[in-house]
Amino acid sequence: MSTSSATIPPRAALHLEGVERRYVQGEGTLEILRGADFTVLEGQSVALVAPSGTGKSTLLHIAGLLEHQDAGEVFIGGTATAGLADAERTRIRRTGVGFVYQFHHLLPEFSAQENVMLPQMIRGLSRREAGSRAKELLSYLGLAKRLEHRPGELSGGEQQRVAIARAVANAPRVLLADEPTGNLDPHTADHVFHALSQLVEATGLAAVIATHNLELASRMHRRVTLREGKVVELA
Repeated sequence: MSTSSATIPPRAALHLEGVERRYVQGEGTLEILRGADFTVLEGQSVALVAPSGTGKSTLLHIAGLLEHQDAGEVFIGGTATAGLADAERTRIRRTGVGFVYQFHHLLPEFSAQENVMLPQMIRGLSRREAGSRAKELLSYLGLAKRLEHRPGELSGGEQQRVAIARAVANAPRVLLADEPTGNLDPHTADHVFHALSQLVEATGLAAVIATHNLELASRMHRRVTLREGKVVELA
C-alpha cells in the first residue's frame, strides 16, 4: 500500500498506517497486526500495555525497522520506509531509532562511557566527540561518578540508565523500549522511568514504552493497547 506523507500529522516522529503482519504456521496463517494505525508526536511518551502474545514486540520491531511488515507504511520523521533498500533502512534505524530492552545488553569489557561512545563512533564521530557526548548523557542520568565503571560494577538500575544513554547517543527521533523496567525492583524501576521521562521532555524524543507496570504507564502522555491486531487508545 502506498501512503502519502501528506497524511502524517504535524510533529509526528513515528507514524504507522495500515500496518499488517502475519505468520504462516503449518497450513494456517496467524494474523498479528491487521491494519494497525499509530502515531507518536515529538516529545511524547506512549505506554503500550497489552497481554503477552498480542503482538507488542512485533509492533515495536516493525516500528523500529527491525522487521518488515506485510502491508502498510512506517514513517520515521516523515520518511516512508517500506520501499527502501535494506542499506537505507539500516541507516535510518541507526540514526533515527533508539532501542532499550528489558536486559541491557551492555558490552561487559567496556566502561559505561565506552558503551555509550560505541554507537556514535560507528556512525562516524571521533573518539573525542563521542566521549564528550557520552559523558554529558551519563551525567544527565546521574552517572557522572560511574563513567569508568564496567557493567559488572554497576547496579541493575545503573546498567539500564547506561543502556538508555546508549540508545539516545545518536540523537534519534524515536525511542522504543520493550519492558525496560521489567527486571528491576519497584524503587529502581521508578528511578529509571524518571530518567527516561526527563530525556523525552528535554530532547523532544518520541518514546513508545511497552510495559506491564500500570502505575508507570499512568504517568505517560498516552496509553494504548492491541486489540484484534489494531492499536487502540486507552483512557
